[in-house]
This record gives sequence, structure tokens and C-alpha cells, in this order.
Amino acid sequence: MSRNASVVNAPELDAAGFAALFERLRGRADWGEADRRGALNYITPSTARAAMEEVRLGRSVSLAVPVSTEVTVDNPHPWRHEMISSPADHRDEPGVHFAFDRLAMSVHGNADTHLDALCHVIYDGKLYNGVQVDAVERGGAPALSVDVMRDGIVGRGVLLDIPRVRKERWLRPGDQVTAADLVAAEEAQHVQVKPGDLLFVRVGHRRRRNALGPWDTASERAGLHPTALEYVADRQVAVLGSDGNNDTAPPSGVVDFPVHVLAVNALGVPLIDYLYLEDLRTLCAQHDRWSFLCVVAPLRIPAGTGSPVNPIAVL
Repeated sequence: MSRNASVVNAPELDAAGFAALFERLRGRADWGEADRRGALNYITPSTARAAMEEVRLGRSVSLAVPVSTEVTVDNPHPWRHEMISSPADHRDEPGVHFAFDRLAMSVHGNADTHLDALCHVIYDGKLYNGVQVDAVERGGAPALSVDVMRDGIVGRGVLLDIPRVRKERWLRPGDQVTAADLVAAEEAQHVQVKPGDLLFVRVGHRRRRNALGPWDTASERAGLHPTALEYVADRQVAVLGSDGNNDTAPPSGVVDFPVHVLAVNALGVPLIDYLYLEDLRTLCAQHDRWSFLCVVAPLRIPAGTGSPVNPIAVL
């Protein structure tokens, strides 16, 4: 596939086209008026048990980027890590002492690995499943908060490596991943996304950043084309993640962050942004296995719109 094939074939969405796509997808997320779990309903005890059978190698891999405290162009508000009491403070003191530190972060940034809860995206004054924005108070977001996922997310993970299929090192900023790209990756990797899966789409963002340095990802990045969310709905994906922001920048169409709007608000699919997929990619390619057990454990933040996460893939 040529570098620009998916971009050329990706349809342009005007306001009417996006509105129609939104309504189609919203109609696919029919879990009842009281539902607050969205696509996580696709994960059942049987799918979780089946995911356990994916473990063959006994190898575990982190899918999170390392915590960074450095201010960069793509991370103007990095983690704040403060040592309250370091081991060096007690170098010459007898007896027992303890080191203490604390962390603070802006959850929804353009560098750190984080999970978006279903209360994160407001579209036309409403949240997922038509929940009114009044449900989100200034003190937090009890309805649809990340605390809905307090028992963790355990399921079958699938990695679709788009640069590998296109025979490139990484996708360039502005490149878009279409449904056709996702199907081509399935065929090339001999894997198929199933209901209840956690789908991870690699665009090579972190590999490019490691090689070329950080850039303004708020303005330029590779991601999914909005129409690729039809594939996500068809496959009944429970969680969608990428090593980028999932959305392309500049955006495709007339809505900012269209993938966030369609995934979180219309379909009720939690997103994981800015994963680290390089170690997983290497291990999957080495053993030609692109599915695995995956465990995601958000922090228990009762009114949180998201959470830092360290997803673990077990092959």
C-alpha cells in the first residue's frame, strides 16, 4: 500500500456527513437508557476467560510511556514529581526512616498514557447515552466517571500495526488510518478483532518521537479517520487505544476530535491515548502473535474524567 493510499481513499466529511455518521453510530450503542458502561458491556465473564487462553509465552509487556517531568513542546504540563523526603536525607541518621514523594498530572495531555472515561467528551451539550451535562458537576463527574471501571478491564487485546502493513517506519502527521487499513492489517497479521476485544492501533507515533524528538502534537499527528469508527462498531470493540491521540490533526471534517466524539460520546468506547507500543510490536512480530491477554487498571477516582494507566499485555 502506498503512503497516501488511505488518505486519498478517505472520504471527506462535511457537517451533514458527520452528523449522519454520529447518528448511525449512536444507534449501535443500544444498552438501555440507564446504561453507564457503554462498550465495556461487550466484555463478559466468557470473553475474559477466553482472553486467559491467549497466554502462551508467559511474557508481560507494559503499554505505557515512562512518566516524564520534562517540559517539551508536546508536554507543556508534565508530571510533577516531588521528593518530600529522599533516601539521601537520612544518609547519616541511625534507625528506620522512609523516603516519601508525590505526583501530580494533567490527565488529558498530549504525551502521557491515559484513559478517557465516558464523561470526558461533551457533544452538542450531552454526554454518552444522552446524559445531560448537568450530571457533570464542577467538583467532578459522578455519572460516567472512570470509577465505572474500578474493577479493571480484562480482555483480549489485539495490536494492528499500520506502519508494518504500509512498510513504513511510522505514519506521518496528518496521515489517517481507515477501516480498509485495519482490515488489511488483520489479513497481513492473520488475526481478527472479535467482540469484546481491546483494539490497539499503532501509528508509530512514539517511534517517530524517539527518532526525531518531540513536536507540537496538538497541531500535527497521525490518527484514525472518523469513518474507521464504523469498523470499531462492527467488530464490537470494547476499548480503543493508540500510540497517538487516536484523532488525526489537523482533523478530518468539520468537528474537532471527531474520533473522540464518535468513540466516547456516540459508541461509549473508552479511549486510551498515547500508548507505548514499541516493545509489544517487537514481541508480537518475533512470535507472529498479535493477540494477547490485556489488563488495564485505572485509578479509583470517583468523579474522574480519566486516569493515568499502565496497561499490561501478557503473551
